[in-house]
This record gives sequence, structure tokens and C-alpha cells, in this order.
Amino acid sequence: MAGYVVVGAQWGDEGKGKVVDLLGSNVDMVVRFQGGNNAGHTVVVNGRKTILHLLPSGILNRNALCVIGPGVALNPFVLFQEIDTLEKQGCICDHVRVSDRAHLIMPYHIYLDELFEKRAGKNKIGTTKNGIGPCYADKYNRIGLRVCDLRDWDVFKEKLASVLAMKNDEIVKLFDGKPYDYDAMLADFKAIRERILPMICDATDKINKALDEDKLVLFEGAQANMLDINYGTYPYVTSSSPTSAGVCEGAGVSPRKLDRIIGVVKAYSTRVGEGPFVTELLDETGDSLREKGAEYGATTGRPRRCGWLDLPVVRQAVRINGLTEMAITKIDILTGYEKLPVCVGYRINGKEYDTIPASLRDYAAAEPVYRYFDGWTEDISRIREFDKLPENCRKYVRFIEKYCGCSVSLVSVGPDREENIILRKII
Repeated sequence: MAGYVVVGAQWGDEGKGKVVDLLGSNVDMVVRFQGGNNAGHTVVVNGRKTILHLLPSGILNRNALCVIGPGVALNPFVLFQEIDTLEKQGCICDHVRVSDRAHLIMPYHIYLDELFEKRAGKNKIGTTKNGIGPCYADKYNRIGLRVCDLRDWDVFKEKLASVLAMKNDEIVKLFDGKPYDYDAMLADFKAIRERILPMICDATDKINKALDEDKLVLFEGAQANMLDINYGTYPYVTSSSPTSAGVCEGAGVSPRKLDRIIGVVKAYSTRVGEGPFVTELLDETGDSLREKGAEYGATTGRPRRCGWLDLPVVRQAVRINGLTEMAITKIDILTGYEKLPVCVGYRINGKEYDTIPASLRDYAAAEPVYRYFDGWTEDISRIREFDKLPENCRKYVRFIEKYCGCSVSLVSVGPDREENIILRKII
């Protein structure tokens, strides 16, 4: 068996798409195991940028079966928009499969997401307003519609009628919003039903059979450890578990089938949306990182909040996910800075800590404890051997390894698929 997992070790946007695309060219199957189109994974091949939201980042590998797993919140309309866009670019997408157990994002989920955020005001979560949270809420309230319901049209019609009545009641009475028309919504789903039916499969069976046949299966997470529903900066988190443990639930595989767990770490820190961010830079340096790193959301276009590398965050990801290795991305963006502060702990009410507090009040009050590293000025984008990196750049990477207790197997020195330094062959 060869189960490989790629997860984000910070707040997302670490470059998971690039790493999955790089590895995905060598695997038999790529599986998205949670999240929905609130994700935005960017792949750059030969200078051409492709942004993916639902499709696994291995879609560009014609030989890898791309599976949207049971744990994903699926908006089928977005799925087909994405497929249509890729096919117009000459990409063949007939190797996509969708789990029959995945829950459907319905139009009322998206509307309620917007209404909840608007009502929350200054306490808003900062969601992408794509309906992910309301979809997962219905899943756990046991009133969700699933992909398998589309197979039996009478079942789908009956469930939609029941749930839509409840949702319209909620929309009108709680938010004074506009209710949905049942017939119109039914017609929208009927229009895409025949197209999605051939893609539906028992994904858990398909994934496990591939692993049992010693095929290479790559599990791709959306979001990241600090957005995990259990271990992130709650409530400013996503609605699922983007950790390696989430693979087991979201794809239906045993943890014993996961061989290597790769954490993607951006060489500095960013986050989108609300919530505490200890190393955030609200100055010219933060603006510089944003512009140099093109730190704008792939899904929303929102400018990302930028700051120095926060290593307690990364070390927590190492522990929770059981990372076997790390892939460092965007280290080329740090070229040109005279000093590079790295957060190694927090000062809260006069005491120092090196773990993430559960209390949002404590975390918001935390001051970063920095260790300072000398920077470098050399262009590193064409370097392909670690020993040829500037000495200060090597020291930066080695300190990350030492602090986190996890080795680095890849250093990305540019956005393109080929702009990498491989320290240890992953696949």
C-alpha cells in the first residue's frame, strides 16, 4: 500500500496545489477528502496558471483517477463550471469520479451563509460565503441531501420538498429573506443530473481497492491545520477537519494505510478572514510580502493578511498530523530582507508559551517572541541543489526542521512545477 497525504500546516494558502500537482504526475489516484469550493489551489505549469476549487490538483495528470471523496461538500454547478473551463483550455476531465456519499451544497446553503455573516456583523467568521458551513450543519443535523439521492429522482424530489420548506421558513422568519421556488430549484438540478450520474461511484470501495492493489494514492486536503474545526482558532475555522485524521473519515480509509504525511509550510505566514494572527504585519513590510508573494485569495480575491513565520503553529501541525516530512514553499519571496524574524513562542500576560492557547482571548493578547535570522539577497529561483542555496537561506530551513522536529523533503523556490529543490524523494 502507498497512501500519501498532503495537508496545510498553517492557515491555508501554503501552496498545497503545487505540491499535489508535482506529486500527482506520479500517482494512480488523487483524492479530495474534505472541504468544498471554499478552497483555492493554484497550479502553475510552464508559466500557465490554473486555479482549482473542487477538482483535485492532480487533474492535469490524465492517468490519475481524480476522486471527490465522501467528506467533501459538493456544489455540482461549480464542479461543472470548473470542468468546462479546463476543457476549453484543452484539458480532458473524464477521469473525475464523485462519491455517492458526498453531501450536496444547495442554493439555500449559500444564501444562508451570506445571511448569517451579515447578521453577525463585527463578529463574522469571514467565510467565503460558498455555503460550506451550512451544508456541513445540515449533514450533522441529518437533513442533508447527498449525491446518491440524485440517482433516485423520486427520492431527491421528496427530500428537497421537505428540507426546502424548513429552509424557506428559516430564511423568511429569521432573516426576512426571499424564499426559494421548489420547481425552479428542481429544474436546475434536473438539468445537470444526467451529466453527473456517470461520475458517481462508491469512492470508499474504489480508494481502498487501489491501496490494496499497491497503487499510489494521494490524499489532498483543503484549508489547513489552524483552520481545523477542533484544533484551529475556533470559531474562525472551517467546518471540517483538514488534518491527516480527516483523511480516514473523509475518504473512508484506515490510518494504517497512510504511509507518508507531507505538511506544506509557507516560509512566512498568511491567513484570510477574521481571527487572531500573532505575527501579522500591519505595515510596509506586510504590504511588501503581500505584493511579492501575490497574496490574494484564489477563491475570493481578498488580500491575505501577512506576517512572519510562526513556528509554534507549524510544530502543532507536525504533532497533530504526524507529519513524516515538510515541504517549504515561497522561500524565494523572502529574498531581499535584511533580517528575518521567526516566532518561537508567545508572551501572554508576562509569561512565555510555545503552544497554541485554546482561549481566543489569550491568543489575541499574545505577543510574538522572535528569533532573528540574517537574510540573503541572491536570486534563488534557478537553484536546484540545497547546498547551493545562500548560507543564510540554508540556516533558515535547518532551524525550521530543528524547532519542529521534522525533516524537510522539498523546498520550493518559485511558482512553477519545476522550480523546486528535492532534498528527499517523496514519490
